[in-house]
Amino acid sequence: MSVLRDILVIDDEPMVAQAVVKVCSAEGMTVTAAGQATEALRSLEQSRFRLLLCDIMMPELDGFQLLEELARRGIQTPVIMMTGYSTVENAVKSLSSTGAVDYISKPFTADELLTVIRRSLRCSMLLDEAESAGLPQNRSMTYVPCPANYHRLGYVSWVLMEDEGTAKIGVSDLFLKAAEGIRDFELSAPGDDLVQGIPCAVATSPDGSVHGIMCPMSGRILETNADAQSMPSLVEKDPYFRGWLYRILPSDPESNLQWLIL
Repeated sequence: MSVLRDILVIDDEPMVAQAVVKVCSAEGMTVTAAGQATEALRSLEQSRFRLLLCDIMMPELDGFQLLEELARRGIQTPVIMMTGYSTVENAVKSLSSTGAVDYISKPFTADELLTVIRRSLRCSMLLDEAESAGLPQNRSMTYVPCPANYHRLGYVSWVLMEDEGTAKIGVSDLFLKAAEGIRDFELSAPGDDLVQGIPCAVATSPDGSVHGIMCPMSGRILETNADAQSMPSLVEKDPYFRGWLYRILPSDPESNLQWLIL
């Protein structure tokens, strides 16, 4: 039986891989480093991992091609995508790709890295529990999925298109549960412009961990849900209805929707 390890980090920059190994090992995690995708695939043949951290820009196979290869081989290990080429397109494409559960830009701090890793491990566990439950009514005991007609950006945020040409934006129940609770939200103000793939809000967990909530759709804020900011518990209890964050006037909905999952 193959050995179960915590993390496989895949990056052709040795300093980045060494930094991940150092930070995660100090937290008691077992970490394996691979310099390229082919080396990572060999490691996956020998060991099982709870999580992969994969750079996007690599020689031979890039991060997106590796995701495709993992899917082809039936490897369902969740992946955090990393890149120093921090374009909005890469961020959004990462979260719309099969197998990717989160995204982090380089350079990152130790705290940022650990927050994303812990959130992703928790997210993966919740997804596994929901799949094991099997029945939809049991799945909601683990987390509440986005309702019908809601478009989501990975497992992070959602958008609901409204008849008036406006849209509501919020954060997914899975993200909230993976963050293990929210102490407060920092929201933008009416009149501010939001950009798809750029954090539109910041949530802080009871333990002080800070989570950027990636925006699912670009547009101008028409209204901020004051109740969500003053009562974070409302968002946790009812993230898809009363706990929405913003009402916006979308700037390019057709283009944005192609990256979202219905």
